[in-house]
This record gives sequence, C-alpha cells and structure tokens, in this order.
Amino acid sequence: MTTRRDLLKSLMLAGGFSLLPLGRAGWALAAPREAQRRMVVILMRGAVDGLNIVTPYMERNYYNVRSTIALPPPNNGGLIDLDGFFGLNPALAPVMPLWQNRTLAFIHASGSPATTRSHFEAQDILETAMLNSAMATQGWMNGLAQILPGPDAPTRTLSFGDRLPKIFQGHYNVMTVPTRVRANARPEDPRVANAFDNLYGANTELSGLYRQGMSAQASISQDMQDEMIASARGAPGVDAFVLETTQAAAMMRRDPTIQLLFMDVGGWDTHVGQGGVKGQLSNRLEKLGQGLAALAQGLGDDYNNTAILVMSEFGRTVAENGNGGTDHGHGNVAWLLGGGVQGGKVWSRWPGLDRDKLYQARDLNVTTDFRAIIAAVMNGHLGMNGRQIRSVIPDCPFDAGLNGIVT
Repeated sequence: MTTRRDLLKSLMLAGGFSLLPLGRAGWALAAPREAQRRMVVILMRGAVDGLNIVTPYMERNYYNVRSTIALPPPNNGGLIDLDGFFGLNPALAPVMPLWQNRTLAFIHASGSPATTRSHFEAQDILETAMLNSAMATQGWMNGLAQILPGPDAPTRTLSFGDRLPKIFQGHYNVMTVPTRVRANARPEDPRVANAFDNLYGANTELSGLYRQGMSAQASISQDMQDEMIASARGAPGVDAFVLETTQAAAMMRRDPTIQLLFMDVGGWDTHVGQGGVKGQLSNRLEKLGQGLAALAQGLGDDYNNTAILVMSEFGRTVAENGNGGTDHGHGNVAWLLGGGVQGGKVWSRWPGLDRDKLYQARDLNVTTDFRAIIAAVMNGHLGMNGRQIRSVIPDCPFDAGLNGIVT
C-alpha cells in the first residue's frame, strides 16, 4: 500500500531531490535539509474527561447518566460526527481538517492498567512507563533519547516548563524552555480579580459562564481546590497553549536537530461545573484544539516527519456527580497526530458503557495499554525494534491491534 511518506518521496524525487539513507533515523534530503523523525509528547495533567472529547453518542447509557453535561448527538446540533458511532466535541473543530486528511487518530478506552486514582501516582506511571514507578530510574523520554539515532546536539531534547518533568529525568541532558502561566488559577492580586469581575459583570452569555465558574469554585472545599491546582504539577494553563505550540513549531522548523519535545498543560480536573457543549471543559478544549492545529500548521513540511502523542493520566467517571462535574476514573482517549499516522479512525476495542461493562461499575474500561501506544510510535515511526523498546519500557505489552497506526 502506498503511504503518504511514499508519495512524499516520489514528489521529492520528481523535483530533483535525492534521498540518502540514515538507517533507523529515516531519510535525509541531499538538499535543502535533513528530514529526520521527530516526536512530540503532550500531557494533559489533571485527568481530562475523554468521554466528552470523543463521545460514543450511540451508547444509550452515556445519556442516561449525564443529565447536564452530555453532548447532544450530531443530528441535534452537538457533536461533530466522526464515524457513525463516535463524535468529536464541537469545541475541537480546529483539528477536524487533520481528521479529514487522515493525519489524526484517536485511541479510545486506553490508559494504564494500574488501579490508582491518584493524579500524582498515575502521572508518575505515565511518565516512567512503569506500573511500579517508584522503581523507575528515569523517565521514558529520557531513556528514548539515550538510544535514538541522530546527532547529539544541545537542543536535541526540549522540555517546555519551569522544571524538568519526570518523563525527561535521567542521564541524558535535556534543555528546558520556561513557561509562566499556571493552570486553574484565579488572579491572586485582588485588583486583577476585581478587574475580571467588572469586565464580566454585564448580563451576557460570557459573564454567565464566568459567574458559573466562580460559583463552582466557591462551592468546593479548599482541600479540593488545592488538589485541582496541584494536579497540574505547575503545568501552564491552556490559555498559553496556542502561544507555546506556535513557539515550539517555530523552534523545530529553525533547528533540525530537535528530535524529542515535551509539553504539558494543566486544568483538566473537572470535579465541579464541567459543562456540556458550552462551559468550563469545552472552553479549554477549544484552546487545546487551536494549539494543536497551530502546531501542525507551524511545522509545515516537518509535520510529515513528526508524531505527536497526546495523553492524560486517567479518564473520569462515566456518570456525572452531584456538582455537575466528573470524578477520577480509569479509561480515556489518547490522540496521535502526524504525517505518517493512519488517521481518520478511532482505534479502539470498545468495551461499552453499560454498567456491567464498566471498570468497578463506574468507569470506562481500559482495553489498550498506554505503553503499547508508545511502543507503536517507537516502532512504526522511530524504527525501534522490540529489544530497544524494552530497554526503555521493560514490561512493555505490545499490541497487534495497533499495527500500522503510524509509519
């Protein structure tokens, strides 16, 4: 079967370019520049509600247990239909061109087989790719950097954030790009807070959403507020995401030695006032979608050689709670974008949402291990073999159901 990369190579040859082999790292153009394989990982800290990102609108129980936050089906002014069973949150319309050109795929009912509902333990598991993360000596992206073919340049690995995350901790030296906008934060200076109150004080739809958000924040305990902020682990809020992805794309375009890049974004712990088509979650997803679209567009031709993996530590409960939000869950949806991705498809062994199909009778079950998704990218996109993958993810559960998801 002819892939998009085959087509790209044919076009380059027709245009007078020559391709030089670089082994597992991919190909290099004799002119004008190298086109080595790259990987971007984006972690949504706080456990995003994947069921309101890619929604199984044909599941009756989804609507039975979500009286205020369910997204209406496509024929009722709500979801954007994907495949007749799943629909995309309309706030994510900016990424639909990537779905339509088949460079965006979703992997639903994915996540960790670990039973933890702790943000911090689950994030450690995700970042080390080890279920017993306390035994880990490095983050999996640092381990990958140690074996990835390519020039050992100072900017080969980049991490956006004020401190080095666990995913990049280890022997390999990683450069950090500081960020400054925190997630889940109401302005601490009362003068700034008052300015926001005055700005949104009018009786408008926008001011209504603002008042709902402030009311929701006031209705929860200080302990829960602290937990929701802490779950971001210092990651910037989504308001800065478009700026950061635009910056990241520009850096990658200018510097061909950048091979691995990590970003995180906080603010997804929606215990209270989550909202439906409009509201807290959809507002944040709109900015996330804009940022991912900006990243893909900003990469230009380099998008063809880049795999972008988006994950969160776990999902949320299938049923909404008494505060119009959702609590810590289990299975979730992962995203995979890039020129070699076999997209336009929801990759899933869907377990169903009837009560007897749920994990612990409350959550979406995990049928695809997140470690298998990482392995599929390492193998299909970066050319790593099984031995190399296990040197980074010792107990990696390879999944034949992901064969061909990226080339």
